[in-house]
Amino acid sequence: MPETTKEAAPGATAAQERFEPRIVAFFCNWCTYLAADLAGTTRLKYAPNVRVVRVMCSGRIDPQFVLEAFAKGADGVLIGGCHPGDCHYESGNYKTLRRYALLHRMLAELGIEEERFRLEWISASEAEPLRVVVNDMVEKVRALGPLNLEIPAERTPEPVEEVAVP
Repeated sequence: MPETTKEAAPGATAAQERFEPRIVAFFCNWCTYLAADLAGTTRLKYAPNVRVVRVMCSGRIDPQFVLEAFAKGADGVLIGGCHPGDCHYESGNYKTLRRYALLHRMLAELGIEEERFRLEWISASEAEPLRVVVNDMVEKVRALGPLNLEIPAERTPEPVEEVAVP
């Protein structure tokens, strides 16, 4: 069961007091998702701001998923996978690590703070570390405030001239 929201820090503006970050979490089916399940069954309390998306492997997370989460209003994205060497599919988390490094640089170029995107290795038996990671990320993103990402309007593709085939 998620814990209740804490009171805002003294001196915070009214908008910061009401701000509750929305965090999209992509969790590996074999490790981190089971840790979240264990946290629930053992009644560990963590912030309710995380919306979990279960994926079969963290290596399955396309960079487009992360970019789309931010574009659609997420204030933070958390990826949870198996510890290196423990991947159910042998090398999925190594693929995730490479993509994470590239995405981290790309998000910095877009002006998204590094605290808003996080990768953690959490095994199925680590419910307490999962709770700590989720609560820590929620607090860090709450301190940053809402992500005001400006998305340019979609451009319509220019019409292509038809070419007559002789």
